[in-house]
Amino acid sequence: MTKNIKNHPVLAAFAGILLFCSCNSHQPDYAANDPIIKNIDSTVKPGADFFLYANGAWIKKNPIPAAYASWGIGNVVNEDIRNRLKKINEDALNANAEKGSSTQKIGDLYRSGMDTVDIEKQGLSPLRAELDKIDQVKDVKSLVNEFAHLATIGVSTPIGAYVGQDPKNSSKMMLQLYQAGIGLPNRDYYFNKDEHSVTIRTDYRQKHLPAVYKLSGLDDKAAINAANRVYGLEQFFADSSRKLEDLRDPYKNYNKMPLAGLGKLAPAIDWKNLFEQEGLKNVDTVIVGQPEYYRAVNRALATYSIDDWKTYLRKNLVSDYSAYLSKAFEDEDFRFGRTVLYGVKSKLPRWKRVIDVENSLMGEVLGQLFVKEYFPEKTKDRYVKLVEAMRTSFKEHIEKLDWMSDATKQKAYDKLAKVMPKVGYPDKWKDFSSMDISRQPYVLNVMNANNFWFRYYADKLGKPVDRTEWGITPQTYNAYYNPSNNEIVLPAAQFMIPGVKDEDVDDAVVYGYAAASTIGHEMTHGFDDEGRQFDAEGNLKEWWAPQDSVKFSQRAQMLINQFNGYTMYGLHINGKATQGENIADLGGIVIGLDAFKKTAQYKEGKLINGLTPLQRFFLGYSLGWLVSVRKEAESSQILTNEHSPASLRVNGPFSDVPEFYDAFGIKKGDKMWIDPDKRVKIW
Repeated sequence: MTKNIKNHPVLAAFAGILLFCSCNSHQPDYAANDPIIKNIDSTVKPGADFFLYANGAWIKKNPIPAAYASWGIGNVVNEDIRNRLKKINEDALNANAEKGSSTQKIGDLYRSGMDTVDIEKQGLSPLRAELDKIDQVKDVKSLVNEFAHLATIGVSTPIGAYVGQDPKNSSKMMLQLYQAGIGLPNRDYYFNKDEHSVTIRTDYRQKHLPAVYKLSGLDDKAAINAANRVYGLEQFFADSSRKLEDLRDPYKNYNKMPLAGLGKLAPAIDWKNLFEQEGLKNVDTVIVGQPEYYRAVNRALATYSIDDWKTYLRKNLVSDYSAYLSKAFEDEDFRFGRTVLYGVKSKLPRWKRVIDVENSLMGEVLGQLFVKEYFPEKTKDRYVKLVEAMRTSFKEHIEKLDWMSDATKQKAYDKLAKVMPKVGYPDKWKDFSSMDISRQPYVLNVMNANNFWFRYYADKLGKPVDRTEWGITPQTYNAYYNPSNNEIVLPAAQFMIPGVKDEDVDDAVVYGYAAASTIGHEMTHGFDDEGRQFDAEGNLKEWWAPQDSVKFSQRAQMLINQFNGYTMYGLHINGKATQGENIADLGGIVIGLDAFKKTAQYKEGKLINGLTPLQRFFLGYSLGWLVSVRKEAESSQILTNEHSPASLRVNGPFSDVPEFYDAFGIKKGDKMWIDPDKRVKIW
């Protein structure tokens, strides 16, 4: 990849349109640029619903667009990024780019995705060769071989295999098997009796699956028959799949065994041949997450007919690629996958959908362009220093704990000191030279990209772990903690506040918005119910004194109970499944708050737009969760996601923080009041 921006047409175009910069030194104009004051809804009392108090004015003025399941600050950031990426793609279309260059790949992928005339003309034909391969399956051996092939092009199969770090030996990449096989987002959708689950289950079985089969060429009667058979197979898998909360125990989901042991678990499968067909060489040991699921797969191979299996695989192939096919396929994929599941009313414009696909398949190519001017060194330096301020504050919190023994504290200090921050963007970029993108059908470009990623990860097997690698792009509005690397990964986009330059945001807001809700949150994940079970080197290992683990669990149970008590749309929040995120939210807030108390702004105590520094901190944190969500999408989140709804990620942890009560005068009797002896304090 060239580093000379003047000689690179896409880089040059990108530089010309990027306006965000934090290189000026003028004083902030808080009257014009205050990112929080305009969002406040003064008709809501802070003690009744702080989320709506902090964000309600913005939510009232910004209804959810028809093409979205939710609308909030992350969407606004993403819209800005998409607009910038559109210019890059349009310039790439017109560039006389060298074959194999980043510009050629960007241009050809965008062109193939935007050529709706050709896509309509092609219909299902680009998948005909793959459908023919499925038709040729005649027995269990050829069926398993087809599982292997489909996995290499990104199609779902009952075998959920991936290459990742061994949780107990983070320096080694291992082949791991996880439960898979179902078409609905979560196993509970097949069994739950609540209205939301029943509605989705009924549509999936009676409308969506038959529609997919009719589009694939079956008549009405055959399509209904195929749908019922495949639904039965998926329900069989779901019945042997673990619930969301049961997937949080890293020990129970770690079952290391030799290949011979896997053969005993599911003897109907020739595992050695399966892995070799996938290009996974010299596999002698695997980690199985849920052994009972793979016993069920073995039973299914004996119970269901070869024709049932072929019908199942046809559905998976067509469903997984419907978004890249002609309008009829795309429409049904959108109807069920976006409208029924999440309440989205209309599609995004075509160009946005194509750019989103491009971002998912070759995001680092675009990311290199993104950071050139969007995240200058001065901005990066601010957040690198913020990470260290949070690390210092966290250490002080550990020192003051009255429930943790000194022996465990010493190991906690070591783990905290070794948390590796990755801020802004990678120092080393991935090599996309072998990704085959050309002027071929859109769906085949996507298939080639999927194959690139399968080979990319398969090639890691048996090789040293690259701890410098990023699992997210710099232009992604998100962040993560990886326990196996003991790292926090903080993309540049995550620190953006729409319409405001970084230098124009005061520390109070930054410590709430970035330090507490992102940096502290991810750092605390290293010490939540799952992350705390990994040591400083990223290995799953008992390093806590037993009595300390008991005391931690008692405090975590208080938070579980608190969130179990919240309901939305008649659904209870799953406090056990969401406990890790809730622990990280609460930890990020209290650690970020004490870090902020060391700043000049807090010590001076000056009002800005009538708000104290402490009030601005809490409002800054709330800004990070500014979002309005459709009922369908929020209901789906409650059932399938380990994150609590956004409003409860503000109101829930704030109710446990004494300074919040002081800052906004929360009184007993207010809805957000929790008696002091029942407030949760972990970190």
